[in-house]
Amino acid sequence: MLHVVGVAGTFGPLHKGHKALLQKAFEVGQKVLVALTTEKMLKRKECRDKISDYELRKIALERFLDTEGYHGRYEIIPLDDPYGVAITLPEQQGIVISEETIKGAEEINKIRLKRGLKPLKIFTIKLIAAEDGLPISSTRIRKNEIDSEGNSIQ
Repeated sequence: MLHVVGVAGTFGPLHKGHKALLQKAFEVGQKVLVALTTEKMLKRKECRDKISDYELRKIALERFLDTEGYHGRYEIIPLDDPYGVAITLPEQQGIVISEETIKGAEEINKIRLKRGLKPLKIFTIKLIAAEDGLPISSTRIRKNEIDSEGNSIQ
């Protein structure tokens, strides 16, 4: 188990795929830095008007993490840019991502190497399929195609 790992996202709304991502982070890391995207990062998101503000998303995350028994093992930090502390924090050893964000994790490692930092160990989870076989995503939930468990909304 690594001492410090990072995971990032908008987590709005928090869904089954996010929960799997977060659970993986706590499987591989003693302490988890949860980088939560700020409003600055949400400008390009689809259905942006349906995303709760930072504080509400942070409260929902804390509630989930504490219910799962992770209290005291995480820190939620604001994410204002695509890389956050992952490119500057020497004590971070790993990053947990979903398969669609592998290029971002690889870019983080390139930047870390240029800065004289060790690359992060990358842990990847597969996307979780909804009832219709397509991936669960916050955008699909905000569009009312599926609910947070991946069930179709008729």
